[in-house]
Amino acid sequence: MLDRESLKRLSIAGIFLLAFTFSLREINQAGGGYANFPDRVISENEKSVSISIPTGATGTEIAQLLKEAGVVASAESFFRSAVANPKSGSIAPGTHLLSLKISGNTALKQLLDPKRITDLIRIAEGAWNSEVFTELAATQTWAEDPAQSAKSVVLPKDITALEGVLFPAQYSFAEGTSQVAALQSMVDKFSKVLSTLDFVDPAGKLSTQQLVTLASLVQAEGDTKDFAQISRVIRNRLAIGMPLQLDSTVHYLKNTRGQIFLSNKSTKLKSPYNTYQNYGLPPAPIGNPGLAALKAAITPANGDWLFFITVAPGDTRFTKSLSEFNNWKSLYQKNRKAGAFE
Repeated sequence: MLDRESLKRLSIAGIFLLAFTFSLREINQAGGGYANFPDRVISENEKSVSISIPTGATGTEIAQLLKEAGVVASAESFFRSAVANPKSGSIAPGTHLLSLKISGNTALKQLLDPKRITDLIRIAEGAWNSEVFTELAATQTWAEDPAQSAKSVVLPKDITALEGVLFPAQYSFAEGTSQVAALQSMVDKFSKVLSTLDFVDPAGKLSTQQLVTLASLVQAEGDTKDFAQISRVIRNRLAIGMPLQLDSTVHYLKNTRGQIFLSNKSTKLKSPYNTYQNYGLPPAPIGNPGLAALKAAITPANGDWLFFITVAPGDTRFTKSLSEFNNWKSLYQKNRKAGAFE
């Protein structure tokens, strides 16, 4: 029999995607004994069954779905495992592949395994909206064109571009979720994350939209460990009216991934996104930044750097000196020709 403290933990666990809200009366009525399949090793070849978890489903509803599908021996075998595990609150809505005749504990583990979610949508940090749309289309869940659905999404306050606000994360959606609602949930996730930050320019010069654009540049230009310094270089250049000259903005307008080398011809392309030819920030983000990049946008490191370059994988260097930068650039070119970036 579950005590009130267990029920309290159960309620706390349900604050995320699901609400495990079993009443004390329901649990007491179940009694002390209940059917439960034994824990066992799951074979890779054994049959699985698809279980669709609706958005907002309660623990009782999930337990009953599992019982009716033959996954667990009894509803209580699952929800008792859910009560005991705080992670139960992070079960995602959507379609899950579960084994048959397994214990409540094993069923919970499988529901928490993202590899068992069909049509899981993964948005990488720095992904372009075009890449997100490709992910959506690949699921074959929706017949609509994602780019068209995106036009119906409501943007957060002070945001004027959808690029940059489809927050990087893993998403799964219950059957019947519209494509517009799926995209909106990504934007809402961005708003939720932003609400945890004091997302205001410390210098008082950049708008919310410009800060997101800056964060997208930081995300695209380096490793997480270098984000704060990259943020400072961008700010230092903006402060003195120096063009940003960021390769990532040209790769974005050319729609090229996986290339570190940028030709001189590419730097002359006519586009407001070409930071070799234009001063200031590009007109909108060049991807969807993650939390670390958003933080770096508002908390740049202290320094007078104007240049940075990655001379080898994991080795990014910062300087104020153009001559030192040019020396490092020669080292980078040597390492690139030697195949260091392949």
